[in-house]
Amino acid sequence: METNAALKRNVELKARCPDLDRAQAIAKELGAGDPTIEHQRDTYFHVSHGRLKLREIEGRGATLIWYDRPDDSHARLSRYLITPVADAETTRQILSLALGVHRVVEKERQIMLYRNVRLHFDRVAGLGDFIEFEAVLSPEEPEPSGQDILAELRIRFAITDADVFQGSYEAMPPNPSSI
Repeated sequence: METNAALKRNVELKARCPDLDRAQAIAKELGAGDPTIEHQRDTYFHVSHGRLKLREIEGRGATLIWYDRPDDSHARLSRYLITPVADAETTRQILSLALGVHRVVEKERQIMLYRNVRLHFDRVAGLGDFIEFEAVLSPEEPEPSGQDILAELRIRFAITDADVFQGSYEAMPPNPSSI
């Protein structure tokens, strides 16, 4: 893939979370800052490579995000590009007509920061509650440094193999108890 923009990278881990309040308390114990709350709507479009979504954040605008990462059941490297979108409604309509909508995911996300890791505490409509860690890597930083901090966080938050989800919210089957 050729692009003029530099791809950003992070290492991610997503897991089901039976108690978001307890998870946030653990984050506070680690020294994470106070949470920022966002109501997000992600519209995923059909693409031949990676994933493309329009993220609309209530009261804050929208961004178009392309990303590529393997669907593995462990922390995984994600490469991505993000650009602000001035007119979300028209952009959504154009991409819907050109590519087709794969799925719309709505969630309340509470975001806390711990070192270079974004801690996401997500309540996802129709899917349930999740925690997601995103260790942001600098251009020269090796992937293992992100893997190491996520392994540490996985232990601190007592995340089991059964809790880890290998894909993206757009790929998850609906959870009848969350609808």
